Amino acid sequence: MTGEMNIPPVPQITPATSRPLAISGELIKLLTPMEGLITAGQSAKAEVLSLKQADQTFQLLLKVTLDSGRQTTVQATSNQPLAQGTSLLVTQPSASNLAVTVQQAIASSVATLTRLDTAQLPIGTLLQGKVLTSQVLPQVPGQPTVFRSLVSLLNTALSGSTLSIDSPQPLRIGTLLSAQVQDTQTLKFVPLSNRQEQLAVTQQLAGQQSRQGSLDGLLKLLQDLPASDQTSADLRSIADKLLAGLPDVQQLSTAKGLALALAGSGVFLETKLLTGQNPTLTPDLKGNLLKLIAQLTPGLPANTNLGAIIAANTLAQVMPNFVRNALGMLGQVSAKSPPSSFPLPERLLQSAEGEDDLEHLLRLAAAAVSRLQSHQLSSLEQTGVTSDGRLMSTWQLEIPMRNLQDIVPLQVKFQREEAPEKESPQERRDEREPKQQLWRVELAFDMEPLGPLQIQAQLIKSSLSSQLWAERPYTASLIESNLAALRERLLASGLNVSDLDCHLGTPPQGTQTRLEQRWVDETA
Repeated sequence: MTGEMNIPPVPQITPATSRPLAISGELIKLLTPMEGLITAGQSAKAEVLSLKQADQTFQLLLKVTLDSGRQTTVQATSNQPLAQGTSLLVTQPSASNLAVTVQQAIASSVATLTRLDTAQLPIGTLLQGKVLTSQVLPQVPGQPTVFRSLVSLLNTALSGSTLSIDSPQPLRIGTLLSAQVQDTQTLKFVPLSNRQEQLAVTQQLAGQQSRQGSLDGLLKLLQDLPASDQTSADLRSIADKLLAGLPDVQQLSTAKGLALALAGSGVFLETKLLTGQNPTLTPDLKGNLLKLIAQLTPGLPANTNLGAIIAANTLAQVMPNFVRNALGMLGQVSAKSPPSSFPLPERLLQSAEGEDDLEHLLRLAAAAVSRLQSHQLSSLEQTGVTSDGRLMSTWQLEIPMRNLQDIVPLQVKFQREEAPEKESPQERRDEREPKQQLWRVELAFDMEPLGPLQIQAQLIKSSLSSQLWAERPYTASLIESNLAALRERLLASGLNVSDLDCHLGTPPQGTQTRLEQRWVDETA
């Protein structure tokens, strides 16, 4: 199905003093007759707990609250859908039926949405929901057929609410639906095949972030790995290889050294596997971590209860298949969800009571793999086509670098935005100007004696702007005194430098954290 879906306008609410609006004079039929549930002449409050469509009728689960305060649940059927959360006023004309009216005094609490607040859900927001009902409306002569559905929302702050929408085609009950907000009354359908992978990415990301741990905890333990009966020669060999592959500050100061460090950060391991490359030919941090886990697992005592650790890293073993599916979303229409946290906060895992050295080492290695995968999944989550047609590509990763005797995790995020291509029928393909690309780079690290630092920079054509944040006053003052020299070096390299500032503290959080750069049409 393609096209737009409309949210039916809000029906006019009758004043509270007027007679409550009857639902087409219909009765709700109890599946199990109940004599004397509600005393004759009395009424009771009821709430719709669940709704399920069966052919042309709807099955309801109602929670009925009697005047005495006693509550009971009843199953019933209705010819009209009553959304989950709807408040009702019911009477009982017979043992098998309930008469229902919409209680106007609490109509505002009805969960069915008949308009969207664009202040709460800005235009372009992606809504995801599950179709509960689908009805064909009475056809107006000369007008196309309209289908009305109730959809239970699964994301945003409105998760759990029910939305009433009209569409030109029927929505199959039980299916998942994705649509972008166009205005208060209009949604634009997004084919679900383009969204399933991103939903999987988001779910996996939440799980990986809950299990991740900082890399430096593991690496410091590997540096001091004792020679004992538990640590075999193969284990020490893998640990030495992992540590030897870590770049130092001098290597990261050259273009070639930085390129090698990025390639070996683990973020491209699955890409190498998918393209048939042998990842063992070049150093790879994630590959070495998986080798470490494989070497540790057989050496553990048979009675060790590490099922949770092994289960937590199942994704590490099947990541190629998962990424093969997830990569299918790249280049598809996708309204962006709020970006994941950057940088990932430090998270150190302490040794559990009764845990031996190998168990603790395995737990740290598992947490390190989850941390790298959190970066990878964050990259996928922030990659796609924005609502205004710009292609956004993101690469987020973490590189442990040597600084004398210390190991300092360097977190990096690259983002590339491409302006939408403007095609002219008279313009030949080889005559078109190349797409403009806007690059954003974010760095975060904590290096002594400077302390925590964060850097944001962006480049469009040859124009560069950058902001630096230092948490220590001495460091902020030191950087500020060297900005002029940095500007001169950037100008000498052929860049046009605009903003170049240093601030004390950390970057502000929220939608305005990044440097803002607008695409400008110079011919306008």
